[in-house]
Amino acid sequence: MLLVAAIVLSGGILKADNAYRFLVGTYTSGTSSQGIYSLGIDMGTGKTDIKVATTDAQDPSYLALTPDKKFAYSISERGENNTLSAYAFASESGKLTLINTVYAGGEAPCYVAVSANHAFCANYLGGSLSAFARKADGALSDTVQVIRHTGSSIDPERQTKPYVHQVMLAPDGRFLLVNDLGTDYVTSYAYNPNTEKAPLQLYNRIKLKNGSGPRHLTFSKDGKYVYVLQEIDGSLSTLSYKKGKLKLLAVTTVIRNSTATAGAADIHISPDGKFLYATNRGTANDISCFSIGRKGKLSFVEQVSVQGVGPRNFTVTADGKYILVGNQRTNQIVVFGRDETTGKLKDTGFRADIPAPVCLVEY
Repeated sequence: MLLVAAIVLSGGILKADNAYRFLVGTYTSGTSSQGIYSLGIDMGTGKTDIKVATTDAQDPSYLALTPDKKFAYSISERGENNTLSAYAFASESGKLTLINTVYAGGEAPCYVAVSANHAFCANYLGGSLSAFARKADGALSDTVQVIRHTGSSIDPERQTKPYVHQVMLAPDGRFLLVNDLGTDYVTSYAYNPNTEKAPLQLYNRIKLKNGSGPRHLTFSKDGKYVYVLQEIDGSLSTLSYKKGKLKLLAVTTVIRNSTATAGAADIHISPDGKFLYATNRGTANDISCFSIGRKGKLSFVEQVSVQGVGPRNFTVTADGKYILVGNQRTNQIVVFGRDETTGKLKDTGFRADIPAPVCLVEY
């Protein structure tokens, strides 16, 4: 297997037919990171084109890109004022230009999602979610709504209060789903995109296993099922979804080695909807593959090392050919080739050296 070290090269060196491009969010506190990066990889040679997209970001640990790729939104997870920023995005150069920055509505924001009219932020330490109006020029309003969760669960260290970890719009665009690691609830909020104030209203909620810690979720390709990855115990739950209502169908796990500790992180489904992937940090540092069968049933396929430490986030390329894993603790993005028939992964040997990578968004 050819091992190709990450190389910082000027633009124009990537072959168009093999070129893949990403925005990469990082942690800047205590690292050498300069902010958000633009990463290009030639999947034929492994050569990389790494540029700083913007330095106007402190701990930009999660990003969202609008479908037209004109605007990007980034949280500042540990910034003094806990902010959400709007950027104009030039996809050809990979550069981000700051439009404006607003207060995130809570402490330690960790996730951002966007619709045509709004941006939504999950505030982890604040135990809240917040909504912002999006203007025609991409700018953000101040908060138009802040919803604070209440409650706790059984873990004496990590579940003494709410910890909102993700906000995600359903494919139907009518509901926003919210994971709360601190209370073990997944909540569905009805979404009205046409109102200026309070676009979210509580609609449905479901309690998952006590002490499991819902972190990230994803929808099946047909939108009928929701898969929830639970950070604290490594559970992976399958829920049915219909018009904003959730029902638990099955539970499996990403813990396949009894000696490994859990720190489940991210979850995505292949573009063809046939396979689900989930990463686990802790002492495992692996990525699991499950096939998706009839009625959304998951079947374990394989589990492989991520070739690094701290796989906080990963992405499946839009064509389904590759998976890129951001290993936060070893400051490297690892590229896996993906067998589209079996779902299995193979290390390409390609690497991109970026400090503390924690979010990857393909463009």
